[in-house]
Amino acid sequence: MRLSAFLAAGLSAAALAGCNAARQPQPVIDPPSPARQNVTPSALMPEGAGCSGAVSRYKAVMENDLAMGHVNQGVYNQIQGEISEAAAACSAGQDAKAVSLVRASKARHGYPGG
Repeated sequence: MRLSAFLAAGLSAAALAGCNAARQPQPVIDPPSPARQNVTPSALMPEGAGCSGAVSRYKAVMENDLAMGHVNQGVYNQIQGEISEAAAACSAGQDAKAVSLVRASKARHGYPGG
């Protein structure tokens, strides 16, 4: 009987010692960020055919990418210059040149359809 009382006291002391042991720090997990949209919603895509449609859609994509943080201001400004050049060609009746400028800009900056 004495042995079991000694054993019970030893187990109780071991259990209490475990409570006072230094705890491992728990990793802090950041909460997930709000979901980001990776593409321009089709509802925001301008309609239109030919060069005016191509220029307008590319401009809408770039504005969305800037707003979403997918492109920095410097690259956005560069692309806006390229879009302006394509828009000027389109306004001058140079449809093929304008579409070509849009495609070249997309290819240069890694956008599909370039």
